[in-house]
Amino acid sequence: MAKKFSKPELSRRINGDLPMPATTEETAEAKTRLDLAVYEKYPAFSRATIQKFIKNRQVTVDGSIIDKPNTLITEGAQLELRLASPRLTAPKPHVIFENDDIIVLDKPAGMLTVSKGAFNPEHTLEDYGLIVHRLDRDTSGVIILAKNAAAKTYLQKQFHDRKAHKTYYAVVVGRPKIPHAVIDIPITRNLKRPTTFMVTKTGRSAITEYQEIAHNQTYSLLELKPRTGRTHQLRVHLAHLGTPILGDKVYNPQSSADRMYLHANILEITIPGGERLTFTAALPESFRNVVQ
Repeated sequence: MAKKFSKPELSRRINGDLPMPATTEETAEAKTRLDLAVYEKYPAFSRATIQKFIKNRQVTVDGSIIDKPNTLITEGAQLELRLASPRLTAPKPHVIFENDDIIVLDKPAGMLTVSKGAFNPEHTLEDYGLIVHRLDRDTSGVIILAKNAAAKTYLQKQFHDRKAHKTYYAVVVGRPKIPHAVIDIPITRNLKRPTTFMVTKTGRSAITEYQEIAHNQTYSLLELKPRTGRTHQLRVHLAHLGTPILGDKVYNPQSSADRMYLHANILEITIPGGERLTFTAALPESFRNVVQ
């Protein structure tokens, strides 16, 4: 004799005549992390960049700003990424020279040469022309940009062939043992800290000529003429000599200053059309004040 169920509805569900009731998890609305949801909607940006947008209050959920990347949101919520950029509201660097092919600027310390990542709200030199060569963010001074592809190629070949000549000034901690010398020491990328460089016997050739201009008991003002153009070359060479650049937080982290005291003073180069010109960005007064 078949067993009788006391609850006919349960019996019908077991037999498949009626669907089983949804579990608590099934009845709850599906949720996902905000950063994942925004990343799925805007795949052009990395997840790390998306998280920065959220923390910078640039993401809204159903019209409300949410600034925590791990916030759980319901499926179907309306997401908006606000990319309004203040970059062009920053003052334009001083123009040293300009024609139809090039523009030469006096870059302020703290300004990026090129943008970082797919989206960068900072004001950069890319806003004014095509990048021919670079200066570190914390380095100030003369830099040349191209206004068209032909001019960029023409100028870059001179840097590659070492026909563009540059002169820098730096305030360093301490005083070189020899007032005037040529540093010929190879450097390479530091694999333990990939954004930095280091002295090594197996690195690429790096040559820097320096001349002491002034000094006091604590600092020295040096004129620097790089004969090669390796990344961070001046900074690495001077740190290796035991006279790191004042304010260089990477190669002299103990140093505290209002900026890194490295300035691109002179650039000699042939511009499109064949004219050889020398451009100068005046040395900031603070460089001389430090060594008085």
